Amino acid sequence: MTLNRNIFVWLGIVLATGSIAEASWKEKLLYSFQGGTDGAYPAGGVVFDKQGNLNGATQQGGGTNCSPVAACGTIYQLVPPAKKGDPWTENVLHVFQGKEHNDGEFPSGGVIADASGNIYGTSSYGGTGGCVLLGIKGGCGTVFELSPPQTKGGKWNYTILYSFKGGKDGYLPLGDLVFDSAGNLYGATDFGGGKGTTCDPYYQYCGTVFRLSPPKTKGGKWTEEVLHSFAGMSNSHQNGDGANPNGALVLDNEGNIYGTTSIGGHDCPGFVGVGCGTVFELNAPTKNGGKWAEKILHRFTRGKDGGGLDHGVIFDAKGALYGTTSLGGTQDSGVVFRFTHRSGRWNETILHNLQGTKDQSNVSDLVFDSIGNLYCASGAILRLKPPQEKGGKWTVEALYEFRGPPDGRSPSDLTFGKASTLYGTTTWGGAGQNCQGGCGTVFQASP
Repeated sequence: MTLNRNIFVWLGIVLATGSIAEASWKEKLLYSFQGGTDGAYPAGGVVFDKQGNLNGATQQGGGTNCSPVAACGTIYQLVPPAKKGDPWTENVLHVFQGKEHNDGEFPSGGVIADASGNIYGTSSYGGTGGCVLLGIKGGCGTVFELSPPQTKGGKWNYTILYSFKGGKDGYLPLGDLVFDSAGNLYGATDFGGGKGTTCDPYYQYCGTVFRLSPPKTKGGKWTEEVLHSFAGMSNSHQNGDGANPNGALVLDNEGNIYGTTSIGGHDCPGFVGVGCGTVFELNAPTKNGGKWAEKILHRFTRGKDGGGLDHGVIFDAKGALYGTTSLGGTQDSGVVFRFTHRSGRWNETILHNLQGTKDQSNVSDLVFDSIGNLYCASGAILRLKPPQEKGGKWTVEALYEFRGPPDGRSPSDLTFGKASTLYGTTTWGGAGQNCQGGCGTVFQASP
């Protein structure tokens, strides 16, 4: 089940009420991937650098010599035109080479950047680890850094910061990384960690949350520490720990970590013995060398509360957590939820029920604008406006509906640029001819 979730199948949902208001935004395709050396099937969203370029990753393309999924992937950069009306230009910053070169392959998340313009991300396979899938040694995944060239037009420097070994340290990293104020990187692996036996028939253990600490001296090695290993559910218990964390972690001001798991938690219809997912918190230790303490904020039941999570959570300015599920709710197609902290407890509020559509495309991470509206992408770009009075309902607007080739299809995560313009990627669609259904796009959308 999880193998398909990460490699072959992109599923999703679209927000709906009895009626959804429509607002006419304009979309512009900045680039259509062709499926060759330029890459195919973008992973995650895009991130701006100081020069206004957009940077991101593709799951496939670039090379064809990778195994076991024959999907190498790329890190790309889109450069805006010097003159208005000219096209954006793609530069391929790195082509993954796979296990045979001790390189990574198949990124399953977007990239992030530091203040110096270095780019960081994960590859789900490759590296020096000895993990075997379908009888092929494909590596256990990597965390990597790309550093800008010293001279204009030079080659970017690719460095593997850590290669997962596949046992207790983790296997198959996915989702975006996140920095803390000290320069440590945090992320999640879908498998590994040394705990749990109910998560997948092909992969071992139920996943981790990890931290990578930079070297104390220049040129030294980054150090990995597993902060939590997920155990999943036990066959003899209805409730259990989460399993298969989704990445895209968030940190609060005290250094505590919040995230979601796609399964685990509570026994529920269709996922008996597996679980419908959780929202969790990891509390930082009070003294050096202490253990991180996990707290399950909610175990989903595939009832009115939702179930099945494909993305992480985000904070608002008041410290509430927001996210989406792909199951449960009134239509069993998922919900948009909010968790608020009161009297020592986290309480869930359903902001909106979700409804499946014929053209299903995975709902992206949520993102706020400067005045508190929520945005996400599914078959359309959607805006959720908070109620004007306490106790009122959130309203939903469809800003732009994706039409499929030559337009994009199955949009991923969104990011804001200037003048309230949204930028993002679509996994499928576009004008590329070397992929069935298109090889994906990068787009912008504006009022």
